[in-house]
Amino acid sequence: MKEKINSIELIDISTISVDRNLPKEARILEYIRQIKNPYKYKCGKFTITERHTPGGPSLEDCLRRLMA
Repeated sequence: MKEKINSIELIDISTISVDRNLPKEARILEYIRQIKNPYKYKCGKFTITERHTPGGPSLEDCLRRLMA
C-alpha cells in the first residue's frame, strides 16, 4: 500500500547541510536526520521520489544511458 505524503511536509534538499569533516557514518546519519525521508523529498518546486529495483541498473548506469 502506497503511503501518501503531503508535499508541504517534505524537506527541500537544498536546505541540507552536513559537516564534511565528520566521519562517513556520521555524515550519513546527519543527512538522514535532516532529510527525514531519503526516498521522497523536494528540490525546489519539484518532488523527488526515489525507487530502486533489486537487481536493477544502478543510478550511475541510468545516468550514463541518458547522456549517451
